[in-house]
Amino acid sequence: MRRAATRAVDDSGEWGRRRLLGIFVTAVLVAGLVLAGMVYAVHLALAGIGDDTTAAPGVALGETEHSTVAEGADRRDEIAAEPMLQVPEKAAFPADPSSEDAPSIQIPTGSGIPGPGLVMTGFPHTPEGAIGQLAQIDVAVLQAMSLHTADEVYRSWALPGGVAPEDWWITASVRAFLSSTQMGDVKDPDSSVTVEPAAALVKGTDGSDWVTVCVLMKVTATYRQEGQIAFGHCERMQWAGGRWMIAPGIPPAPAPSTWPGTDAALQAGWRNWVTEHSDHSIHPEGEQ
Repeated sequence: MRRAATRAVDDSGEWGRRRLLGIFVTAVLVAGLVLAGMVYAVHLALAGIGDDTTAAPGVALGETEHSTVAEGADRRDEIAAEPMLQVPEKAAFPADPSSEDAPSIQIPTGSGIPGPGLVMTGFPHTPEGAIGQLAQIDVAVLQAMSLHTADEVYRSWALPGGVAPEDWWITASVRAFLSSTQMGDVKDPDSSVTVEPAAALVKGTDGSDWVTVCVLMKVTATYRQEGQIAFGHCERMQWAGGRWMIAPGIPPAPAPSTWPGTDAALQAGWRNWVTEHSDHSIHPEGEQ
């Protein structure tokens, strides 16, 4: 039986649900999907769900000093809980790029071999490998937009001691979206969701087997027309059984969802995603 985290996860879960609803309801608005779903989503946003989890204004966090010696649970909780930059909702929408050059981070492609839950695997035992693995977990769940997929992926990729599968904030977000748009347990077959990792950062490490990393994704939702928005996601990750998995503990503070490459993205500490190809790697689907 999975042991519950030491604190209720409603805060980060609700924030995630609000953010993901914003992502997909943006596309719903553009495409003219179910009116009731739009009304419900707007109601959730106006109700201020998750406002108590946002960081204090002016707090910025990029890549922190890496710890090569593990200090333990207290240090890990400190890294995960450290607040990140608070940004307005509009920062997530497409915007002009910054005039400054953004730093980059090289992320390995992995082996391209599907693992549990059909999540791509083969990422190295490095913080950048943890980023690559988290991105693939997100891609598998968000592109499917299925409660069954969310449950299967979380059970396959989360170590005991975290939140329950139904309380994982991405599952809660998928469930809220499907409910608001009256699509049942999986998205409408005429709609599509595409997730593209665009930026990332290493929030902090504790030894070589534990890290909190964040991924910034461009999400495109299509139904007759197309809508786009940015979506940031942080997770504790732990090396176990030869792969990076979602680590136990209270979920990290919410990541700032900023359009990649903008001034807000730079201020938040995001580094542009650069794919690190290797001769033996299989490129991710759709990548040349």
